[in-house]
Amino acid sequence: MVKKQGKKSASASKEPTNPLYAKKERNLRIGGSIQPKRDLYHYLRWPEYIQLQRKRSVLLSRLKVPPPINQFRSTFDKAQAMALFRLLAKYRPESRAEKKKRLEAEAKGEGQKTKPFLLKYGLNQITSLVESKKAKLVVIAHDVDPIELVLWLPQLCRTMDVPYCIVKGKSRLGTLTHKKTCTAVALTEVRKEDVHDLELITKNARSLFNENPDVAKWGGGILGVKSQQRIERKEKLIAQEAAKKAGL
Repeated sequence: MVKKQGKKSASASKEPTNPLYAKKERNLRIGGSIQPKRDLYHYLRWPEYIQLQRKRSVLLSRLKVPPPINQFRSTFDKAQAMALFRLLAKYRPESRAEKKKRLEAEAKGEGQKTKPFLLKYGLNQITSLVESKKAKLVVIAHDVDPIELVLWLPQLCRTMDVPYCIVKGKSRLGTLTHKKTCTAVALTEVRKEDVHDLELITKNARSLFNENPDVAKWGGGILGVKSQQRIERKEKLIAQEAAKKAGL
């Protein structure tokens, strides 16, 4: 008869382990074991300047913005701005070297003594041109800091019936006037070949800014996603209760 073998002891079944290759539990934290496929975008730590930019944009969207300041958020679109800057580039003021060369040529009698058509810049000069209705078009930058410098200029243009527009970038206006930045520029005269282009731009400017009632509206006051969902749930409950009462 064959004897039945007894159960092996637990100690006998275990094999000796090598301490150099000790088994470790998987660590699924960031920087540990190989991560499963998941979106870690939420866990990224952005630089401080990016955090400040985003907090500032959120704060500006939450706060209510009065109409005089909110009007600087509506600007010419890309196609209209390109056409505008293409026209303004033809009337850039002369640099010192160009002006010296022109005056020397006029003194020698080589050139005609005619005053060139140039862009006008500087708030005092633009204000006098608007008040005398000599300005054909006024272009204002949207990011002037402090904004109080040009806050009154759109209203003055509407009062004096002078077409104006708001464009992005005081630095772009600065390149037209040989400066780093420029708050506003104005056109008083153009050549005959540019009259049609100026009329199209002024027509768009009047429809978007001078005669647009949406310009004088409050801005901001946009709630967050959680607040919007909370308000929607409350409105839904109120509508359900009203429906029940109407059914009774």
